[in-house]
Amino acid sequence: MITTVTGKNQVTVPAAVAAAEAIEPGTRLQWSVTEQEHVLEVRVLPSVAAVAAGLRGRGLRHRRRPGSVVDALVREREQEDTMP
Repeated sequence: MITTVTGKNQVTVPAAVAAAEAIEPGTRLQWSVTEQEHVLEVRVLPSVAAVAAGLRGRGLRHRRRPGSVVDALVREREQEDTMP
């Protein structure tokens, strides 16, 4: 597949490549120059929403006590108030 760079340095991603890599409007691409002459590397970066979805719930397994940190602090303060 061959594409042409426009006067504004824009490149059209071939439809087959876009479909294979799920590239759609708004997808970010990271371009890098390699050590080989005239060879570029392009990476498709995940969307912010995809990264957030992948992280959702990850911290729950590290919780030591059930409930929120605020609830634990309130319980701790209540215990301090009842101490002589």
